[in-house]
Amino acid sequence: MDDKGSVGKISVSSDSVSTLNSEDFVLVSRLGDETPSSTNNGSDDEKTGLKIVGNGSEQQLQRELEDVLMDPSVAETGLASGPGMDALGGSDHGAPITASPVPPGSDPLSAPSPKLEMVLPVQTAQETDESSSDGSPSSPIPDEDSVVFSQLTYLGCASVNAPRSEVEALRMMSILRGQCQVPLDVTLSVPGVSEGTVRLLDPNNSTEIANYPIYKILFCVRGHDGTQESDCFAFTESHYNAEIFRIHVFRCQIQEAVSRILYSFATAFRRSAKKAVLSSQQAAPLTPDSDLFTFTVSLEIREDDGKGTFSAVAKDKDKQSFKLRAGLDKKIVIYVQQTSNKELAIERCFGLLLSPGKNVKNSDMHLLDLESMGKSSDGKSYIITGSWNPNTPQFQAVNEETPKDKFMYMTTAVDLVITEVEEPVRFLLETRVRVCSPNDRLFWPFSKRSYTETFYLKLRQRKERKSPASDTLYEVVSLESETEREKRKTTATVPSPPEDDEEEDNDEPLLSGSGDVSKECAEKILETWGDLLSKWHMNLSVRPRQLPALVRSGIPEALRGEVWQLLAGCHNNDHQVEEYRTLITKESPQDSAITRDINRTFPAHDYFKDTGGDGQDSLYKICKAYSVYDEEIGYCQGQSFLAAVLLLHMPEEQAFSVLVKIMFDYGLRDLFKQNFEDLHCKFFQLERLMQEYIPDLYNHFLNVGLEAHMYASQWFLTLFTAKFPLYMVFHIIDLLLCEGISVIFNVALALLKTSKDDLIQTDFEGALKFFRVPVPKRYRSEENAKKLMELACSMKVRREERRLQVLLVTNI
Repeated sequence: MDDKGSVGKISVSSDSVSTLNSEDFVLVSRLGDETPSSTNNGSDDEKTGLKIVGNGSEQQLQRELEDVLMDPSVAETGLASGPGMDALGGSDHGAPITASPVPPGSDPLSAPSPKLEMVLPVQTAQETDESSSDGSPSSPIPDEDSVVFSQLTYLGCASVNAPRSEVEALRMMSILRGQCQVPLDVTLSVPGVSEGTVRLLDPNNSTEIANYPIYKILFCVRGHDGTQESDCFAFTESHYNAEIFRIHVFRCQIQEAVSRILYSFATAFRRSAKKAVLSSQQAAPLTPDSDLFTFTVSLEIREDDGKGTFSAVAKDKDKQSFKLRAGLDKKIVIYVQQTSNKELAIERCFGLLLSPGKNVKNSDMHLLDLESMGKSSDGKSYIITGSWNPNTPQFQAVNEETPKDKFMYMTTAVDLVITEVEEPVRFLLETRVRVCSPNDRLFWPFSKRSYTETFYLKLRQRKERKSPASDTLYEVVSLESETEREKRKTTATVPSPPEDDEEEDNDEPLLSGSGDVSKECAEKILETWGDLLSKWHMNLSVRPRQLPALVRSGIPEALRGEVWQLLAGCHNNDHQVEEYRTLITKESPQDSAITRDINRTFPAHDYFKDTGGDGQDSLYKICKAYSVYDEEIGYCQGQSFLAAVLLLHMPEEQAFSVLVKIMFDYGLRDLFKQNFEDLHCKFFQLERLMQEYIPDLYNHFLNVGLEAHMYASQWFLTLFTAKFPLYMVFHIIDLLLCEGISVIFNVALALLKTSKDDLIQTDFEGALKFFRVPVPKRYRSEENAKKLMELACSMKVRREERRLQVLLVTNI
C-alpha cells in the first residue's frame, strides 16, 4: 500500500473526496487554532483550518483536502480491512434485502440479524433530552459544534464484514439504492470535533431519530461519478465492541452536497488533544455519584529477538506468567486508557519503575530509562516505553533461570502527572514471570497478549482553588485495583478455602477446567519422545510403531500441542488456517447460543475465566467458525469444552483444524446427526458391555431404572471434557487421537468398574448425584487418574464394540 493509499487517493482535478478512513486519516487542529469550526450549513466558502498527519507529503495532502478535490474515476480502495476482516467479505450481490424492525442506533443482538438487511431509523431509547434542543432545524444541538445538511434521504443500512473496504461499501450502496422501498427524508448533523456525534434528525421538527458517536464511525465513501450512486454517500460504524459492522446509505437531492458532507466527516475525524483538555477544564463540577474514574493499564514485555527488533514475550496460559529469557535486553511498554467518567488529561510520565517480587516497598523500586511517552495514534491510550537492562544488579533476581514449572513475581509501576489532579498517580502491576535459558524452546500453551489490570481512582474536588486558571482541580481519595477489590471481597465473605476432603463431601459439582497439569517430565521420557518425533517428521504419513505404547502412558504436557496435531493429521493445514480466518468474519445463526456457553466453559481455569479475555475471545471465534463451516451440525452444546481443551495447547487456527478432524475423521459429529441415532447406538453398546464386564452393576441399574443416557450423555458428547479434572481429560484426548473414538467405552467402563461398590449402594436419585459430584472429584488426585487410565487401556473392548454394532443393526 502506498502512502496515500491509507487515506484514499486524492487528485487535484476533481470536486470531492471519495473515501475517508477514520483509523488512518488522522486530522488535528492547526497549531494555535483553538476556535470552533463555523457552522453555516455547509456553505461552499467554509474552510476549516486543518493539518493532515499521514505517511505521505503533509503539505500536499493538506492542499488537496482543503481544496476538497477528488477524482472518483481514479479512486481506488487502498484501504486496510478491519482486524481479521475479509476485504471482500459479505453477502452476494444479489442477496435479497429483508425488512427488519431493528433501529440503526440500537443493539443488533436483541433480534436475529440476517446476512443482509435493510432497516429504517425509528425513535431510539437513547434520545437526547428535549432540553438540549431548541426545536430549530438549523441548530438541533446548540452545545455541539456541527454542520447540518438537509434534503437528504435515508435508504437504510446493512451488515458488512469489511467495514473499510470501498468495494464492499459501493456494492452495498448499489443494492440499497436499487431495492429501497420506503425511503425516509432526514436531516444530517455532522460534528466539527472528534468527540462529537453524528445525528439523524426529523426534518419537520428536528427530533433526533438516531445517533452515532464519531469514534464508532470507521469509514465514509461516496458513489462514483457516472453511476446511479453518484448522488449517494455512506458511512460504516461498529456495534457491540466492533464485533458487528453496519453501513448506512443516504441519497442527496442536491448532488453537489455529497462532497461537502464528506469534507465535514474529514473535519470530524480530527484528533484534538488540546481541545479535549480545554473541554474537560470547562466541564461541570463532579457530583457525589461521579467521583470514580476507571482506568485499564496494560503491561507488555518485549525482548531483543536478535534481528534488530524487540518482540513481545510469550505468556503462559495456565499460570498467566510471562516467559523471559535470561541475559536478553528488554523493554517495558505500559498502555493507560481511561474507560469511565469525563476524560482526564495525562500530561506526562515522570517515572517507570521495576522490582523483583510482590508487595515491595517504594524504596525497593528502581527507575528504568524512559524512551518515549505520549498518546496513541487513535488518541485513546497513553503509551510509555522504557528500556530494561537485565544485567543491572538490582534486577538479578529476574535474570536467573527459575526451576521448571515454577514462577516468581515482578512488580512494575508507572507514575503519571494528570493535569487536573493535585498529586501524581501511581499504577502498580504485580505479575508472574518465569526465567528460562535464552535457547529454551517455546512450548504451547502460550499467549502474546499483554497483562491488563483495571484500576478505580476516586477523586474529590478541592474546595478552594488558587486561581480560576489553576489546573489542579481534584485530590486523590483512593486508588484500588480490581485484584485488590476482589481480594477484599473474598476475605470478607470467605474466611478460608475448604480443604479437599471437605470439598469432596459437599454437594457442589467440580467446575469444568479444574486441576493443575504439570509440565515436568523425566529426562529419559523426553529423550524417547524426542527420538520418536525426529523419526516421525521424516515421514509424517506413517506413525512410528512404538507410538501407541507411549501414548497410553500419556503424552508429556509440553509436547501435547505438537503431537496432537500430528496424530490428527494437521501438520499440513495451511489451507484450513486461511479458511478459518475467513470463517470468523461471517455471521453464525447460533451466535446467541455460543455467546451464552462461553462464560460457562472452563470457569475454573485462569485462561477462560475473564469475560472478554483472551481465552473467551478465541473460544468464541472457534465455535462460531465451526458453526459456519459445518452447516449440517452447526454449534451444539458441548463443543466449546473440547475446543477449550485444544486451545490450551495450540493457537486458535490449529485448534480449529484439530476440532474439524475430531468431528469429521473421528466421527464425533455423527453423534449429533439424525436425532442422535448414533448416540443412542453408543448407549446400547455401553449397556451390553456393562452386562458382560460388570454384570452385577448392570443388574442393579436395571432394578432401579437407571439407563445409560441418564448419566453418560455428557461423557460421549463432550469426550469427558466438561466435568473431569484436566489431567484426566488431556490423557483421554491423547488416547482418542491415537486410537479412535472407541476409547470412550474404555474410559466409561473403567469409571463404572472403579465406582461399582459405591453405586450398588445407591438408589436412582443417589446414583445420578454420585455421577454428578463424587465421581469427577475422585480424579482430582493425579494418582487416582493414572490408575483409572491404566485400567481403561487394559480393557479390550474394540472388537466387542464392532460385534455389538452388527448386533444392533441386525435387531433393527
